[in-house]
Amino acid sequence: MLARLAGERSTIGQSTKPAALSATAAVAVDAPPAGPLDTPAEPVVLIENDGELSAQRDAPVGGQAVLEGVMMRGVSNWAVAVRKPTAEQLAQADGEGANGSSGLPAALGEVAVTTYSLDSAMKRHRLLRLPILRGVVALGGSMVIGFRALEVSANAQLPAEEAEEEQQEIPRAVWAGTVVFAVLFAIVLFFLIPVGLTSLIKHQLGSSVLFWVVEGVIRTTLFLGYMLLLSRIRDLRRVFEYHGAEHKTISCFEAGLELTPGNAQRFSRLHPRCGTSFLLVVMIVAIFVFAPIGLPAWYWLMATRVLGVPVIAGISFELIKFAGRNRSRSWVRALMWPGLKLQLLTTREPDLDQLEVAIAALQAVLARETPGELSAADLVGVEVVA
Repeated sequence: MLARLAGERSTIGQSTKPAALSATAAVAVDAPPAGPLDTPAEPVVLIENDGELSAQRDAPVGGQAVLEGVMMRGVSNWAVAVRKPTAEQLAQADGEGANGSSGLPAALGEVAVTTYSLDSAMKRHRLLRLPILRGVVALGGSMVIGFRALEVSANAQLPAEEAEEEQQEIPRAVWAGTVVFAVLFAIVLFFLIPVGLTSLIKHQLGSSVLFWVVEGVIRTTLFLGYMLLLSRIRDLRRVFEYHGAEHKTISCFEAGLELTPGNAQRFSRLHPRCGTSFLLVVMIVAIFVFAPIGLPAWYWLMATRVLGVPVIAGISFELIKFAGRNRSRSWVRALMWPGLKLQLLTTREPDLDQLEVAIAALQAVLARETPGELSAADLVGVEVVA
């Protein structure tokens, strides 16, 4: 299989043919990859594991699963591709809603693609491109794009007349408030609750080393429990399948193969730059960041857990970035192994129709990237969370 795939790399640099899409797609997606997103000329190493492939190079693209679709982002653009429900499905949903039930089955309609320009603050301010700090800025920007992509996908599941009513520009203050709420929820759940619970037995522990070990165990246990709970929610299964489609599509592009559902299906649904892996790294890095603080008064403990979050996020960003770029090294793969296995909870095997949607989103981004106008500094922050 690997020999055959090596031969398929002759398609690199040529236009990738998209799968059949709706004639109503918002952008053309049959242009070739451009500029810094071009596949490099040197051979790409493919690792086969249990019949699945993994690309051993990194590309400055990332993404996120949304409702019946995928968001993909590049250096200066991002796109959302969504499988819309058919008229029959919408009529069926209306009838079921009258009887007290809700929700649509898997969407079976055409693929709608919309694209947006991306203006990163790091392009305008050199200071924001410094290590650690760039991670905080990039993650904040990714959260804003992620929430907007979810809104786009939700509107796509509505009847046309309702979608037009919903598609009003949401003020930036609302987006900022949504991101702040999400961050505060994560801080309370994964930082303040663990330190609060550990503080209840602080005197029994009698050691700062034991304190941060116990706190770290509680934090990691809460995180793993939260991930396990999400994986059991039946309504999220389709989202997890699109999450797998996103990973497979990015890996196919990183390997330099033609972007087709058949090629993408061969790749693993696990990816070293996944946000799930990133969150696990955050839990582990937090243990070491908080260790030197010792055992001050409870209010200082709480303050350090809040103020330390940006530092932890920035360090974790750099570690995930390093791991993605050095994934061919055996010791790096060994360190990435727990995070990859955790993705088994948040990804599912996609079908070819879902891969078609993910490919449409990525090709919409590649069609709009401008060749030769981006410096290495412009790429910072794009390649971390997939």
